[in-house]
Formats: sequence, C-alpha cells, structure tokens
Amino acid sequence: MAILVLGGAGYIGSQMVKELVNKNEEVVVVDNLSRGHRYAVAQQAKFYEGDIRDTDFLSRVFTKESIDAVIHFCADSVVPESVVNPLKYFDNNVNGLIKLLEVMVQFDVKKLVFSSTAAVYGMPKTMPIKETDPTNPINPYGQSKLMMEQMMKWAEQAYGIQYVALRYFNVAGASLDGKLGENHSPETHLIPIVLEAAGGIRDKVQMFGNDYNTRDGYNVRDYVHVVDLVHAHYLSLAYLNNGGKSDIFNLGSKTGFTVKEIVEAAREITGQKIVAEDAPRRGGDPDELVADSTKAETILEWHPEHTNLKTIISTAFEWTKNKKSY
Repeated sequence: MAILVLGGAGYIGSQMVKELVNKNEEVVVVDNLSRGHRYAVAQQAKFYEGDIRDTDFLSRVFTKESIDAVIHFCADSVVPESVVNPLKYFDNNVNGLIKLLEVMVQFDVKKLVFSSTAAVYGMPKTMPIKETDPTNPINPYGQSKLMMEQMMKWAEQAYGIQYVALRYFNVAGASLDGKLGENHSPETHLIPIVLEAAGGIRDKVQMFGNDYNTRDGYNVRDYVHVVDLVHAHYLSLAYLNNGGKSDIFNLGSKTGFTVKEIVEAAREITGQKIVAEDAPRRGGDPDELVADSTKAETILEWHPEHTNLKTIISTAFEWTKNKKSY
C-alpha cells in the first residue's frame, strides 16, 4: 500500500517524500508543477503530473495505485496574493479538497494528513496560540484553510475519513545536506529572501511595516525547520494508523522573532552584509503569531530537533548557494 503525497514536488512536499522514501515507504506523488519542481521529487517515488481539481485524472491515479493514506500539501499559500485574488484561493484550495474527498470516498481511503496554517487564527488576543483559541481569519488564505478543516470534520462524520490537520507557523530551512530547499519564483518568504540578499542574488530586503504592536515595530513570526515539520506529518500518519482520533495540532517553536531580528541573525550567521529597508505594510498580516505546540509534543510525541535560528538559516543559506545550478 502506498502513501499519496499531494504537492510532493513543492518545498515542503518534496521534503516529505524524501523522509517517506528514507523510511522505505511506497510513495506516490501528484503535483501540477505550478510552484513545484520535478527535480525535487525523490527518484524512488512514482510521479504523476496533474491537478487534483481534475477528478478524472485523480481517479486514474487511485485506480493505478493502491493508496492507503493521503498527505495534502497542494494549496496556494501566499497571503498578499490571496487578498487581491481571493477566488483563486477558494477554487484551488477549497474546491481542490472537495474533489480529493470525493475520490477518497470513491476508493474507500480513510486517512488524511492535512497541511493547515496559523492563519486560521487571524489576530489572536493571547500568545502563544493554543488549538482551542478562537479562529477568525483576516485573509482569504486563512479562511480557505479553515473552511477545509471544517469540510474534513463533516466528511469524517459522513464518510468515516479520519484526519489530522497541522496548523503550522512559518516553515523555513532546508535539508540538512543543503541539497533540497525553497525554490519559488518569485520568492515571497522572508528567510529565503534575506539569504538571497546575503548571497548576492538580490540587492536588498524590504521589511514590510515598522508600526506593528510589537517590541520593535516589526511583525513577529514563529519559525519551524522544514525537516522537523515533515517529521510531524509522519508522526501524524502513524498516529492515525494506530487508531488515533481526528484532531488538530499546532506546530511551531514556541518562540517568535521579528523581521528585523531575522535580518540581524542572518547577518551574524552568514557573515554577509545584508541591506534592508522599510516598506509599507502588506495586506492581511497580523502583528504576531507564535505557537503553543505542547499538544503535538504530548500526543504525537513530536520533539523538533532542528528548529533553532542557527540551523534554519545555515541550512537555508547552503541551499541558496546550491540552487544556482537549477
């Protein structure tokens, strides 16, 4: 029986495929390559290029392969883009999950590990954020993910599909050998942008908004290393396989850093001069997002080993230098 990784050619999905292959799992990957890269998919995995909104395509994959569980990464995830183009996000994210669930029902596949987001919380009133805190998204991306979580809840009641939804915060870093990491065009995430400036790929870093209600005026985010993150997905699947009930977990470091602090840390760790300048706020950005991941540590026995700024930034910087060949 195989594990289907949707979006398995993307930044996080390809790391997930790598971990599953290393654990001798049979892996099937579906990706439309809109943001992913074929080279990033481990050769041991079977690859199908296509869109999960194409029910006929997805049904053919399920017909050819003996799928036992699905790990879902294939969603649009750029907050500012979701604000200016919300219908794209509801189409790809929400409609895509509808099509997936329909096919899972058709083929009697009952286990789903889902990539959710801290954006479902909106503007939380207390830090760190717990899973029981109110959800009130302030951008279409977060709203689409919350809708998807709610759809899975009702699909479980109706069809018996069990799920784990992982609400994670800012994912960063690269594989520990520096050979697999973020490769977006254009790049929208802070740490790779900062490291492109450190590596001379771009001239400067723009820091969007200096008037947030934080310690230095720049917004605060919680960063988790991508290797630790994908391991949490593996543990979530093991949890379901061992009879665990559907649930939601936060994944983060319990620590937040401001944009300015990230730039300063990158200067220190890389030893490079990084030019940074203030820019206007982007739409849909909360002041602060920091996770309380105690529940995942307790129930999933998730204990991140690489989630510290030195490892995150150094592995990502090594990847930034390597990716010039791609």
